Amino acid sequence: MANKTILVVDDNPQNVELLTVLMQAEGYEVVVAADGLEALAQVAAFPPDLILLDIMMPKLDGYAVCRRLKQEAPTRLVPIVLLTALGAEEARVQGIEAGADDFIMKPFSRAELRARVRSLLRLKAFTDELEYAEAMLLALSRTVEAKDPYTQGHCERLAAYSVALGRKLGLPPEELTALDRGGVLHDLGKIGIPDAILLKPSGLSEAEWVIMREHTVIGERICQSLRSLLRVLPIIRHHHERWDGSGYPDGLAGEAIPLTARILQIADIFDALMTARPYKPAWSLQTACNILRDEVACGWRDPAVVGPFIELVERGELPGSEAGAP
Repeated sequence: MANKTILVVDDNPQNVELLTVLMQAEGYEVVVAADGLEALAQVAAFPPDLILLDIMMPKLDGYAVCRRLKQEAPTRLVPIVLLTALGAEEARVQGIEAGADDFIMKPFSRAELRARVRSLLRLKAFTDELEYAEAMLLALSRTVEAKDPYTQGHCERLAAYSVALGRKLGLPPEELTALDRGGVLHDLGKIGIPDAILLKPSGLSEAEWVIMREHTVIGERICQSLRSLLRVLPIIRHHHERWDGSGYPDGLAGEAIPLTARILQIADIFDALMTARPYKPAWSLQTACNILRDEVACGWRDPAVVGPFIELVERGELPGSEAGAP
């Protein structure tokens, strides 16, 4: 666990000195803060691997600091150990609600503190490995996108459109996160499709379409080893299904198609309509919405998803969609 950085936050200099000595003896780098606001500034400047956080502090108490850090994506996985002399049940309940990873009661056992810190840092190292693997998949997906100059920015737009629609439909935060990741990863499987097919400027033959349709299954297979992407897998596999069952790869129909996949496919179609391609211009917002309505009439799309999406577009509430306005 060498080269790990511990942030010690306590307004009592004696406590800071004791914790610093204990952590340095274990081989950790130690930085300190005397209050909650200073702690947030330290985290922003030098993100630590673990935080030992006193609860009772001036300016901003430990609960508030913990809550803020756990609400921010860059810091939500940093382990936080709350140090408290308060009643055990009261402190634990409030700490759990704030998102704390562990608790140490004052006065604390030095051996217990060292053991808990080691345990949380091992877990953090494992989490970092998973995040690295996920980041590599995201980077790989953007590499696939970069092959085609006509799809530049497609992943970011798709993620933004999908999350906006998911939020309008009242999806919980974990599904919104899946939509955000799905916007980037939905076409990852195209890495397994030959460029001669993937970048062909003219229409594909039926044999070539058989190969192209495999990208959904390939993408799912690539991502399925990461449990953090479990909610993204249905998006990757099913975003080309159709409401009437005529899509691929499984021919799912109606509500058998996962809602997140239905959301992303509408965003995907809209972005394709709004983007110039070798075989078509960029359509106006109104034309794109009319085409979506036509696809509902054909039985291909879920009207309960298309309707709210068009409302977002027509009210100017879809992020970035004004770029394609007539």
